[in-house]
Amino acid sequence: MPRLMLLRHAKSSWDDDRAEDFERPLNTRGRRAAPLMGRHMATHQLQPQRIVCSSARRTRETLAGLLPYLGEDMELRLTRDLYETSEDRYLDVLRAQGGASRNLLLIGHNPALQDLALTLIGQGNPSLTDDIREKFPTAALAVIDFEARRWVDVEPKTGRIVAFFRPRELAMVDTNAEDDDE
Repeated sequence: MPRLMLLRHAKSSWDDDRAEDFERPLNTRGRRAAPLMGRHMATHQLQPQRIVCSSARRTRETLAGLLPYLGEDMELRLTRDLYETSEDRYLDVLRAQGGASRNLLLIGHNPALQDLALTLIGQGNPSLTDDIREKFPTAALAVIDFEARRWVDVEPKTGRIVAFFRPRELAMVDTNAEDDDE
């Protein structure tokens, strides 16, 4: 059963109004939230076999914050295809780049990431779906399982939402963290 993890990049900085959007870095809150989520993923065995990450700076920096907590045996792909696009394109990337991995992590941007989650979810806890619909904050992680055997066979409304983690909730149980919800 394939498992998809959708991670929105951590909080980015708007300090430099001359910086192009693609080159915006993480702010202090974002640099705290990414490792917080990485620790949480490791603690709960949410270990991707493959990571497909937008090549925008803030997503790469989010990935860098996760990597110390993830397993060492995984494939990593950076792509501009997840930057400034739609949930349809995200679904195409998922199908094309999921490969043979059973646990796939996509690190991307809103609104496409949130829209993809809502497009794929067909079952599971309705309150999790409502939470995602209401807000998919920075550094939040949605976990969706599928009955399909291959990523190319994943269709809308066939996923089961398993979990939705937000930095604010994780910070409540992590004594080293601060409130990181957007």
